[in-house]
Amino acid sequence: MINRTIAPDFKAVENINLIRPEHTKLVNGGNVYCFNSGDQELVRIEWIFNNLRFDAAKPLLNMAVNSMLTEGTGSLSAAEIADKIDFYGAFLQVDYGFDHSQVTLYSLNKHLKNTLPIIKDILTDSVFPEKELETFIRNQQQKLQVSLQKNDVVARRAFNKALYGDTLYGLNTELDTYQTLHGEDMRKFFKQMYQPSNCTIVISGKVDNESLNLLTNTFGTGWGGSMPADISQPDLQSAAERFYFIEKPEALQSAIRMGMPLINRLHPDFPALQVLNTVLGGYFGSRLMANIREDKGYTYGIGSGMSSFKQTGALFIASEVGADVCKAAVDEIEKEINLLKTDLIPDDELDLVRNYMLGSLLGSLENVFSHADKFKNLYFAGLDYDYYERYTRVVKTVTAPELQQLANKYLNFDEFYKVIVGKY
Repeated sequence: MINRTIAPDFKAVENINLIRPEHTKLVNGGNVYCFNSGDQELVRIEWIFNNLRFDAAKPLLNMAVNSMLTEGTGSLSAAEIADKIDFYGAFLQVDYGFDHSQVTLYSLNKHLKNTLPIIKDILTDSVFPEKELETFIRNQQQKLQVSLQKNDVVARRAFNKALYGDTLYGLNTELDTYQTLHGEDMRKFFKQMYQPSNCTIVISGKVDNESLNLLTNTFGTGWGGSMPADISQPDLQSAAERFYFIEKPEALQSAIRMGMPLINRLHPDFPALQVLNTVLGGYFGSRLMANIREDKGYTYGIGSGMSSFKQTGALFIASEVGADVCKAAVDEIEKEINLLKTDLIPDDELDLVRNYMLGSLLGSLENVFSHADKFKNLYFAGLDYDYYERYTRVVKTVTAPELQQLANKYLNFDEFYKVIVGKY
């Protein structure tokens, strides 16, 4: 019998084996990447588009056009699109991000001949009906009004604005911003962005030759664009002011958001900084959690993270703490950051973090869809598969003195952008 009073031994992760895709270049300029694995007759297909250049005069076009793709085409209403997708037991969703927008379809292989033409219609003939646009604007304004009552949302908006300025990354939507949306602008924007030369198609699952040929034939012909998509973006400009306090006298909790612009995944220091971030606040056993939640009881949760975008990266720390202990919590965050700069991380703590990070990486590769997701991280950053080999090597071998050097190089608390919403 297993002796459950004894913890199991740690076993080192030797290597990470990632499924690599087959690539097909369509005659109209599109790219198809295929991940064939699994036993279920199911595929996930993603049509991923680079966002067009941000226009401060019409800041919501990227988001609104993507969100409304399923609201009607020249031949199908929104209800008809939904009914047809449901009839074939498929699932369709649209997603918008800072750098990319995408359409995702989950479908049984045997129904692709019926579901793919619906997607083709959406990507070539969306019309953004006025009635649906009015409903979209009204719903989004209502959601925004609710969100702006939440301190953490207000803090995140102010933080992004300070870091990224008047760009897609720093956009702070207001209620009247939605009045800049007009159907004609959206249709013009749609034609520029949703074209094959700006599209990467990723299909994953049990992909047989018939399914792949159906995909490439459907989207390799009868789809084109008359003008190149302008995907360049304005330069980022961080604010000069580094401290922002938005007072809410009745608040029981204060939202804290702080951090700074940082390197992205392209920089060679990025994997080691991920180790350092994990020690600081990147998992439940982190120093910020141990101090501010477990020891001080100031919060239910606090964490730090690293973001990587096309143009930039960032380190951020986020929490909501009792309003009466907000200043003390900020002091404790500063203390934990400074300890990383002055004291070496003990071997047992570093070993725990190594195992956590490598275990998380392995755990994130549970199916073929996960492998496709890892590929997208590399592909859209302009990296190759040797990135994950280097990542695992760094996690295994980075030393405490090297992490201390990185802390002194990158973590200057005085240079952090700090946003407090509530009481301070």
